[in-house]
Amino acid sequence: MKIAVTGAFSYSGKYITKHLLEKGEDVITLTNHPDRPNPFNGKVKAFPLDFSNEAQLIESLHGAEVLINTYWIRFDKGNNTQPKAVENTKALVRAAVKAGVKRMVHISIANPSAESHLPYYWGKAANEKAVTESGMAYAILRPTVLVGGGEDILINNIAFLLRRLPFFLIPGDGSYGIQPVHVDDLAKLAVEAVYSKENYVIDAVGPDAYSFKELVKLVGDTVGAKRPLISVPPRLALFAAQVMSLFVNDVILTPEEVDGLMANLLVSKEPARGKTVFKEWLIENRNVVGARYASELKKHFS
Repeated sequence: MKIAVTGAFSYSGKYITKHLLEKGEDVITLTNHPDRPNPFNGKVKAFPLDFSNEAQLIESLHGAEVLINTYWIRFDKGNNTQPKAVENTKALVRAAVKAGVKRMVHISIANPSAESHLPYYWGKAANEKAVTESGMAYAILRPTVLVGGGEDILINNIAFLLRRLPFFLIPGDGSYGIQPVHVDDLAKLAVEAVYSKENYVIDAVGPDAYSFKELVKLVGDTVGAKRPLISVPPRLALFAAQVMSLFVNDVILTPEEVDGLMANLLVSKEPARGKTVFKEWLIENRNVVGARYASELKKHFS
């Protein structure tokens, strides 16, 4: 069948598309970066992801039975804000309905909440509401923090900093949790959701959880960069991250990411559905994790 994937040339969308092509499906992508190299040897046709042009979105989605949506933004930049991303998602959902799409697989985030003071989390909740009320069949997957593929941000850049700094600052006491999920495990769950006939909302998390301090220590020990871990007030850790951001020309950490992390929003209360054990993955990739900095700005705005 014809399946549309937003961001098939980017991170999670690329893994999802790979598995769909292996199953012989006809995949198209809606992308903000149509000029990026096509990793699928031209097998995936690219269309613009222009939320302001409903007619174009409808035309691009025409004939697709399923839409898999990975679109979101990590932080605000200019007019590209998280509240705007909510409106963009609603526009995409409306276009999908008008194009006759029958099912939507939507990638959300663990622990979204309409009552959250964090735009990332109330925005994700608003997106889920748009999907569930659209009239389309749906599956909503809620990952925590993605790892793998050499394109993850948080874990890779923790390792990058550990490799280069004499110590690492931990916001608060570091006792709050983090439960990574491998991007390929998320992709497999998304592909399963394509063929399901049920409507459902599930967390998509890996099998092992750590305190943040435990995870940082594990990363440092594994990549050969044991460093003193110093607990500091969250604002001081954030300030240090903002200073370092100037040197890498990126946004290393945002205030709401610190708030979400310390509020234990990067762990799940549901059974693990991912299969990849983080520690084993880290050992296998210890020579490449953090070898280079992963830039969010370069990935999405260059």
